[in-house]
Parts: sequence; C-alpha cells; structure tokens
Amino acid sequence: MTTPVSQKGSQPVTQQLSAEEVQRTIEWMAERLATLRAELGRVIVGQATVVDSVILGMLAHGHVLLEGVPGIGKTLLVRTLAQALHVEFSRVQFTPDLKASDVLGTQVLVEDERGGRQLVFQPGPVFTNVLLADEINRATPKTQSALLEAMQERSVTIGRTTHQLSAPFFVLATQNPLEMEGTYPLPEAQLDRFIFKVEVPLPTPEDLHEIVARTLSPQPHQVQPVMTGEDILKIHLFALGCPIARHVVDYAVQLVHGSNGHLKSVQKYLRSGASPRAAQALVLGAKLRALSQGRAAASIDDIKALAKPALRHRILLSFDAEADRVRPDHVIEQMLGEVDRLARA
Repeated sequence: MTTPVSQKGSQPVTQQLSAEEVQRTIEWMAERLATLRAELGRVIVGQATVVDSVILGMLAHGHVLLEGVPGIGKTLLVRTLAQALHVEFSRVQFTPDLKASDVLGTQVLVEDERGGRQLVFQPGPVFTNVLLADEINRATPKTQSALLEAMQERSVTIGRTTHQLSAPFFVLATQNPLEMEGTYPLPEAQLDRFIFKVEVPLPTPEDLHEIVARTLSPQPHQVQPVMTGEDILKIHLFALGCPIARHVVDYAVQLVHGSNGHLKSVQKYLRSGASPRAAQALVLGAKLRALSQGRAAASIDDIKALAKPALRHRILLSFDAEADRVRPDHVIEQMLGEVDRLARA
C-alpha cells in the first residue's frame, strides 16, 4: 500500500487533503507503525515504551539517547530498527582514543593519473541515515562535541567546505550510567540536541525467560525491512501539518516555562530548566504519538506521556536535589502535578 500523503504546494499537508484523505493517511501511518513494532518485536523482548519512544524520536527527525546498564539490549534495539528500515546504517564504537575525524571524516592526499596530488574528502561513518553512537559517553568531550553540527544542522564542515548529510539522518546513541567507570558526562549543549532521553530498564523475569529462549535458539529470528526513508519523511511532513489544540500546547509551554523556576514545588531542586527545544519535542512528539495510535488530535495525555523522555536530560538539578537524592523523573512528576493543580484552579 502506498501513502496518500501529498507534498504539493507550501501549505500544511492537512490543508491540501480532504477529510477522507486525511483519515486514510492516518490509518496508513498507524498500520505502518504497527507493522514496524511487530517486526521489532520478533527480536526485542518487552521494552514497549522504549521502542515507542525511539520510533517517535525517529519520526520527529530527532536524535535519541538510550541509557542503561550494559547487556540489556540497547545496541540490539538500534541494530534491529536499522534492519527494519530501507536505510543506510553505520555504527561507531566510542572509546577514549576516538578522534573527531574518525566520526566525521577527513581530507586525504590522493595522487591523480598525471602524478599530481590533491586533497580529497573521505567521508566518515556519520554520512549515513541511521548512526549508532555506541557508548557515546566513553569518548572524550572533544570527540562528543564533534557531533554537534551534524546533529543540529545535518551537515559537516571540514576545513572551509560544508558537506550536507543525506535525509533522513538520525543519531541513536547509547550510554552507560555516569556512575560507571570510564565515562564522561555529555555537554549540556549536546544533550539538548537529543529529542528524547530514554532510560532502558532491566527486563522482568518473564522477559528474561523469553530472551534466553530466543537467543539460545539454533534459528534466531530474522528482521525484514518494512519501512523506507521516504515513508519516514512523509510521516514527518504530515505531522508538521497537523493542527493541535491551543490548550494542549499551553500545557507543554507551562511545563517548560515552569522548569525554569516558575513552579514553586520544584524551585529548590532546579539549577536550570529546559530550553525551547523541549517544548518543540513535546508538541511534535504528542502529534506523532496520537497519529501512531490512529488519532487525529493530540491530547494533554500525550504531552504527559512524553514529559520524562523530553525533559529528564534538559533540566539540571541543584545541590539540594543531590543531597535529597532526588532524580530528574521525580522532579518532572512534581511539575506535572503542579501544572495539573494550576489548570484546575
């Protein structure tokens, strides 16, 4: 089945389509994403919330940071997602001795047929559609920051020349908790480039049984490509053109504004709050979450569902929070509660 999404003209996509075409497009999107989830489920056991967050981040043209202890399937999830898509995939294992040129590419001296020499750009693994930045916080801050331009501008500047990256382009990064040996904290500027930070929990006993059964099977499950890069671009374009109610946007704005010291319940726990990118992540993520479930209109519940992955890496906790052993998710829960109380007042 082909998508009925149109890209004609400069108006939002939903204004170019009839009500019937919009509904067919939403049904097509929900069907495609359900197929993608099912294909990932052939390899990934459980972790439904994690899988959905990664898919939504991808559709939003955002980058996703996966955090969890080693061995719980973070890398496997990214590899499996890349296999389920008709896109190019690259993987970089971040280590303390990794250089920026190992990621971005470099200029090399090449001899031509006439014996002359010239500098030719040799692209690095960042020139792909899906880049797995494995254990990104094991590289030095200098190497980590090399990804900033690629993540924000979808381009790489080497010398005086800027090279554009192909579309779509996503960085799906994994990292171990900062308490573990050999890790470097990501710069705040780079963290803000990730649309979501997803915490990957340990599997349940039931999931462990299934993991053992699947991984020790003589015939492991194979994943087939079920979506294309064009599908991703079309879904993203359609979501951008979908309207969203003012009160839903207001809820997202209150959360982001409140994180900057305007909510009394969390003032003492916050050193600094979220940037406007957080509001963009919440609103676009809410649209995509609704569409992925076959709903045309995003709701406040969609904002609430994405509050933790969109905000947990964008708020900086104070010394009071560290002394009281308060985690970002707890602060976000308090923020949600206060915004709800203010809305009812």
